[in-house]
Amino acid sequence: MSEPAAIKTVEASLLDRLRAITGDGGVLTGPDVSSRYPGYFMDKIEAAAIVRPRTTEQVAEVIAACNAARQPVVVQGGMSGWVRATQTNADEIVLSLERMNTIEQIDPVNRTAMVQAGVILQTLQEAIEPLALSFALDLGGRGSCQLGGNAATNAGGLRVVRYGMMREQVLGLEAVLADGRIVSSMNQMIKNNAGYDLKQLFIGSEGTLGVITRLVLRLRESPVSSNTALVSASSFDQLSRLLRHCDGAFGGLLSAFELIDNSFYRVNTAEGRHTAPLAADKPFYAIVEALGSDQERDAELFERVLGEASELGLFDDAILARSERDRTAIWAIREDLEFVVRDFQPFYAFDVSLPVGDMAGYMEDVAARLRARWPDGRIAFLGHVGDGNLHVAIGAGGDDDRHAVEGCVYEPLRQCGGSVSAEHGIGLEKKPWLSISRSAEEQALMIDIKRLLDPNNILNPGKIFDRLPVAPRAA
Repeated sequence: MSEPAAIKTVEASLLDRLRAITGDGGVLTGPDVSSRYPGYFMDKIEAAAIVRPRTTEQVAEVIAACNAARQPVVVQGGMSGWVRATQTNADEIVLSLERMNTIEQIDPVNRTAMVQAGVILQTLQEAIEPLALSFALDLGGRGSCQLGGNAATNAGGLRVVRYGMMREQVLGLEAVLADGRIVSSMNQMIKNNAGYDLKQLFIGSEGTLGVITRLVLRLRESPVSSNTALVSASSFDQLSRLLRHCDGAFGGLLSAFELIDNSFYRVNTAEGRHTAPLAADKPFYAIVEALGSDQERDAELFERVLGEASELGLFDDAILARSERDRTAIWAIREDLEFVVRDFQPFYAFDVSLPVGDMAGYMEDVAARLRARWPDGRIAFLGHVGDGNLHVAIGAGGDDDRHAVEGCVYEPLRQCGGSVSAEHGIGLEKKPWLSISRSAEEQALMIDIKRLLDPNNILNPGKIFDRLPVAPRAA
């Protein structure tokens, strides 16, 4: 049976080889590809085929075959990224790790988990909960994002201020190089200084240097206590001082410090949406959360610290969660993006980082630039201020104004040494702006590493930097 016209850009013999490697259902083509992304918010998701291996060995064979054929491959996980790092073209093959979804081992003594890269974050969270263990990474896409993708993008999330990024949660990993070699560095120890820490090459590389197939993850004891408050403030300076006060006074228990500006707060607490716990008349709001080991003791500490902060004028008003229902309601105001996406059109989302001390001026600069160009444009700020990460939501301009909108957000980062990407990577979306955050020498070194590990440029080509020229195949 001949292949559909849409996949004639890929050699039929290669597809036959990939079917032989992955077995029944291992290769999807034609309508089975096009029907996979009907509601995906990023456009232009095309592919000649989707290949779905089950083991690292199958991944290695698939990659080796594609490398020999000079066939571009794009690894896709849970498709929850925001920078088009998983966008594909019609001449590319998708490597999906969805069938590599086994939790291979949970070791409660050493507090580690060994997982395949396609395991969903929430699946791991639920598996370790009965063992009184937790995984430090947590983010809104927990129900769809895959742990391999979390590592490949060095995901951040809600608890970075306490536990660090995904990089800090990975003890070891296994990856397949572009020529099909398997590099297994499944270290299970926190301390291991035996030579280069090779896993760091692949964490945050967005699938451009190798395919992460398995991971050893660090687990923690589950917090017993949880104390959460929503505060409002008249100035950002109040919140920056509140952050320092809480971080010091909580004695290491501060787990989240999340900003919500007035614009975002009003959108999500409008009539018929989430209930507003505090009046919507302040320019800034923040969620403060501390996780600990003794609910009675930690609740007393939490209230005392916030009481001291109130006397110091570090916020204007506050409400404390008195139940899990209250906590969930507070967090829903921060995590629910449905309404801002609906109200801000055309919708643009940004993820940047910068020193906390520069945030107030940065937000003013971005808003002024946007309104000078589009007086009726809408803008909202939110994010993980505790770790210097801001998310910017914008509704302004038209479909052809993306670059101008991006300029309003990214250009002010130059003067404060900020990053155009805090936790989502570069992909295609931020590639034109990479020079703001990485020097020419840094970019040249990254390209040298790419050429060394992927000389034929088959792994996620064109992402982070432009496609690199490769030598033609031998006749």
